[in-house]
Amino acid sequence: MTTKKLISWLHLWPGLISALIVLFVCITGIIIVYCDEIMDLSAGDAKYVKEVKDTRLPVDSLINIIKKEYPSRSKAISYMVGYKDPERSVRFNTFSRTEGLSMIYIDPYSGKILKDDNTIYFFYITAHLHNSLLLGKTGQWIIDIATIIFIIELITGIVLWLPKKWNKKTRDASLKIKFKSTAKRLNYDLHKVLGFYALIIMLVLSLTGLLIAFEPLSDSLMKVSGAETSHEWQKKMPKYQEGKQPADINSLIQYTFERYPDKDQIQFNTYKLDSSGYYMGRVADRIGLKSAQSPEYFYYDRYSGKEIKMQESVLKHEKIENAVWVLHMGNWMGQLGKFVTFMGGLIASSLPVTGFFIWWSKRKKKK
Repeated sequence: MTTKKLISWLHLWPGLISALIVLFVCITGIIIVYCDEIMDLSAGDAKYVKEVKDTRLPVDSLINIIKKEYPSRSKAISYMVGYKDPERSVRFNTFSRTEGLSMIYIDPYSGKILKDDNTIYFFYITAHLHNSLLLGKTGQWIIDIATIIFIIELITGIVLWLPKKWNKKTRDASLKIKFKSTAKRLNYDLHKVLGFYALIIMLVLSLTGLLIAFEPLSDSLMKVSGAETSHEWQKKMPKYQEGKQPADINSLIQYTFERYPDKDQIQFNTYKLDSSGYYMGRVADRIGLKSAQSPEYFYYDRYSGKEIKMQESVLKHEKIENAVWVLHMGNWMGQLGKFVTFMGGLIASSLPVTGFFIWWSKRKKKK
């Protein structure tokens, strides 16, 4: 078998075998791209308070209000997102086995619950379909293998795309779609030309997807980068002390915004807040469902309120993990990144379809 035949075989048969899985992963992926914008739209007026007051209720009080109103979620209030803008409400990420995942928007001045929005649960289910088909570890392996095959398809595809000679005819054939040609030729051009233009973003999405899903690969990246791979640092953190007065969280949030004046949003971890000896979170330009734009991370002693200086390797782990999510979710360069990611996913979802029809038409011709 010649090299070209081997490349053609690798491009065809693994692609056909994994086509349905790749198509499904791509479609669920493009649904998730605009999740933050859709959740903001769904929140509506609940994103804002009706009256700005001089003082805010303590974060602990807001959490207790949610626990009282939604007792089934009392043990799974994972984080709070707040804003520098005093007119914005704050939102808490909550979960219960019976009600699913939900964002609760609450007025930080009055403690009034403005909205209980479970739009996030739709994206939670879609994300799990995207990375495991809702089949647990087995599904994750199926997705991982299909993703690796897709990467092979992209590499072999660009090799097959390269013309033997560069002239006007071959250049036009490789870079332009002939919309006025036959259906068969149009399908071929859509596969070949669009695949070329979306190659880089498709590789980025595939590789970052593997980094997120395949732990040995992500651990290797962390080790090569000098980032922390274990949770040993948590053992060195301050311990919870029963009965001791904690520092005011609102004051720490205000201090964090003053320390980073160019940041507009803050994510404050609230999971097991009543049993932790330290506070942690991040402040950023924008905080999305899985990533943040240009984040800075903070750790404070629960009782003294003093900043805890973290090892550089721990901070590096957080930054690398966030960077991978930023690339995978399209949260770079604002809406441009989202649009490029959406279009890349859309083109990727078309490739198994157009590829199948190319194979089918050749098969019919041979008969």
